[in-house]
Amino acid sequence: MAHPHKNAIANMNASSLIGIIEESKLTYVRDNLDMHLHESQVKLLKQVKKHEKPHHKRIRVKQYQKAEKTDLFKLHEELYLKSYKKLAKKGLIEIDEEPENGLPYDCSLTEKGIEVLDEIARLEVEWEGVVGVSEDDKEILKNLALNSFEISYNHKKKLDFIF
Repeated sequence: MAHPHKNAIANMNASSLIGIIEESKLTYVRDNLDMHLHESQVKLLKQVKKHEKPHHKRIRVKQYQKAEKTDLFKLHEELYLKSYKKLAKKGLIEIDEEPENGLPYDCSLTEKGIEVLDEIARLEVEWEGVVGVSEDDKEILKNLALNSFEISYNHKKKLDFIF
């Protein structure tokens, strides 16, 4: 018997298909991860790793210096800090609420956080095998990612990298 959603999927646009694929990957990772993390926590943990890189840290400091510190900005800052504190409570990151770099707070991965990110990366590769991602598929995805990246980059550039 054919999959009940085969016809619906056959008629979906690329954006919907990408959404299904991303949801599948996150679901697989979360279901097989040794600890419970919400989808947003997986993404935020990856952001901490990215933001630890010196280049990204310099960009974040510049962004923060340029940003207009409105009430809405401060609200978002508090919401992010609250989310980071949940990761810190799980022992995945450490938060410095008085960093010397000019930011209101800064985060770094703990050894446990690094181990969980390694597990996530391993599960993402495992998921590729489960769903049958081929080398040809990866080349197509790389091309799409490069084309897609320009849209995001140009948008951030237009906003002077303050978002």
